Amino acid sequence: MLGPNGAGKTTLINVIAGLARPDAGAASVMAADVTSDYRRARRMLGVVPQELVFDPFFTVRETLRIQSGYFGIRRNDAWIDEVMQHLDLTAKADANMRSLSGGMKRRVLVAQALVHKPPVIVLDEPTAGVDVELRQGLWEFVRRLNRDGHTIVLTTHYLEEAEMHCSRIAVLKAGRIVALDSTRNLLHAFAGSRVSARVVARDGSRHLLQIEGYAQLERELGRLRESGVEIADIEIERPDLERVFLRLTSE
Repeated sequence: MLGPNGAGKTTLINVIAGLARPDAGAASVMAADVTSDYRRARRMLGVVPQELVFDPFFTVRETLRIQSGYFGIRRNDAWIDEVMQHLDLTAKADANMRSLSGGMKRRVLVAQALVHKPPVIVLDEPTAGVDVELRQGLWEFVRRLNRDGHTIVLTTHYLEEAEMHCSRIAVLKAGRIVALDSTRNLLHAFAGSRVSARVVARDGSRHLLQIEGYAQLERELGRLRESGVEIADIEIERPDLERVFLRLTSE
């Protein structure tokens, strides 16, 4: 889910998670209505919030055991150990939560969302303010969860992350979904099939070609050659998600 600040992404997540009640309409998780069948809906869902929320009086392992208890799960230390290992938290298992860095606290939030093995996982800005190494490790773990059958719902301001990892994208603006489609279809339909080609001539002059597709490129290059332009370099700019996002949110 993409959208500018205030578009309603976190509000929508709060509705799905049962933290806010909608004024109208309905929401369900795996066919479980979040209002009338809230217990089952919440068991189906794991949410990693934007804010760093933690209890400063417990260790990492105690925090994950307590989180498991909210779902009636006991003696699941084997799974807790596995989750901590994949999130590089094993060395901090017995460390107090308040002693952790911001990036480590973010990892614990991800682990808390996974202790009850939910089929749907919501990541609200999961890589905000984390270092590159953690970001790579987190995405590797998320991809593994996705391969294992978990549905991942992601909000992010890093558009390259959405374009790289997400197969479907919803764009929100002022509380409404203005686009919902596969990433490929959105790139084609909203960024268009137009391609920008920046041509640098040997005399230093620069030419920007807006073409409808690669088939047209040869014709345009032929026209430049007929005009006496000797080409030194060509750079192709393909449609990207940033262009789609800016177009949808500015219209």
